[in-house]
Amino acid sequence: MTMPPWSADPEASRPHYRRLRELSAEIAKENIPGVSLAELSMGMSGDFEVAVEEGATLVRVGTAIFGERG
Repeated sequence: MTMPPWSADPEASRPHYRRLRELSAEIAKENIPGVSLAELSMGMSGDFEVAVEEGATLVRVGTAIFGERG
């Protein structure tokens, strides 16, 4: 799971999401017993499209569903 620094520009999240995907692949190559990285949890309502493009399997979209917190 990763949460990049907040930015109004969704593209600012891309390098963070890309690096998590790369780290996941590197760890998978190690074949560590008992370690499975089947999910990549990254992206929120404002940048989930970028996260999905970078390989997200889980996204958090609460604000898109429920609106802004008060």
